[in-house]
Order: sequence, then structure tokens, then C-alpha cells
Amino acid sequence: MPDAVLVLSTLPDDPSAERIARTLVDEKLAACVNLFSPMTSVYRWKGAVESGTERQIVIKTSRALVGALERRLKELHPYELPEFLVLPIDDGSSEYLRWLDESVGHR
Repeated sequence: MPDAVLVLSTLPDDPSAERIARTLVDEKLAACVNLFSPMTSVYRWKGAVESGTERQIVIKTSRALVGALERRLKELHPYELPEFLVLPIDDGSSEYLRWLDESVGHR
């Protein structure tokens, strides 16, 4: 079973999404971060239904880095409560998974 995971989060705008993505890759907490097109999110926050434009990001990393990634994302993130969902990767291309592992500093 691969050590790789996907982490989902959302950000309010392009500049914060790009800044956080670059920081996570530069610091080797992520091998790659995908930034999706702006979308509308509808959610409940502090008892009220809210909506706003957000960017979904998908962070590709290793399970061993999830704790450090979560701490760093919370430091960088503009939201009071950032989305942080970890999805396991059950299988994938061995070459791609090796690249991912090497990109976050594992050997």
C-alpha cells in the first residue's frame, strides 16, 4: 500500500492559493498542489448559511508528512478553520508514486 495521500483544502482567492501551494512545494511538504478554477461554496458557519467564491486545492504528499503539513497550512491559511481532509491513495503508477515520495524528501 502506498504511503501517498491527497489532502483537500479551500482558499478564498488566487493569490493565497498560489502562495500557499508554492510554499508547501518549496518546503517539501507537498510534491504537487493542484489549484482548481474558482467555484461557489455554500456552507454553514457559526449558525448561518453562507456562500462565497473559493479555490479548491489538492495537495499530493506522504502520510508521514500529514501532521507537519496540517500545522504549516494552519499557519499560512487565512481562514479561522481551514478545510483539511486526508484521502488515502490505495494504488497508482509505481513511477508516479516514487516521484511523489522523492519530491517530498523520502528515499
